Amino acid sequence: MSLTLDEKKAVVAEVSGKLTGAQAAMLAEYRGLSVAQMTTLRRQAHESNVFLRVVKNSLARRAVEGTDFECLKDQMIGPLAFAVSADPVAVAKILSEFAKENEALKIKVGAMDGKLMSLAQIQALAILPGREQLLALLLGTLQAPVQKFVQTMNEVPAKFVRTLAAVRDAKTSAA
Repeated sequence: MSLTLDEKKAVVAEVSGKLTGAQAAMLAEYRGLSVAQMTTLRRQAHESNVFLRVVKNSLARRAVEGTDFECLKDQMIGPLAFAVSADPVAVAKILSEFAKENEALKIKVGAMDGKLMSLAQIQALAILPGREQLLALLLGTLQAPVQKFVQTMNEVPAKFVRTLAAVRDAKTSAA
């Protein structure tokens, strides 16, 4: 069923809106995936705040015009799923992990900062820890000096108490 002009404009506006705050966009060929597999991929993408949509290539080309992802225009050939995210690691992880489990999904190309990314670069990006893991690591690193300082400050009264207990024990054993 063909889309009306208004529906096409709405699709282009939706995809353009998602691209404005995005840092990475990737194209993956989904030919051979079942509806259930595609639904699983969409669910995983949604849970990771990744916008994933199958868009007609002509509409996707219009959506990327004037954005950092305009370099993807020439790569839009065949049935493609369009994945966009503000977290470049998240979109790479979702597509890479799903492609490992389902050989029918083939990651074609990606774009970040106005430059095309090869499949090898996307795989390297997928290996990196996610945003939440990096924030947890940073928090742990920032917390370590404070924690050591508190332990050191706590050791002074604790040592004093242990010394008093040793003196008390020595007096009771002497008496």
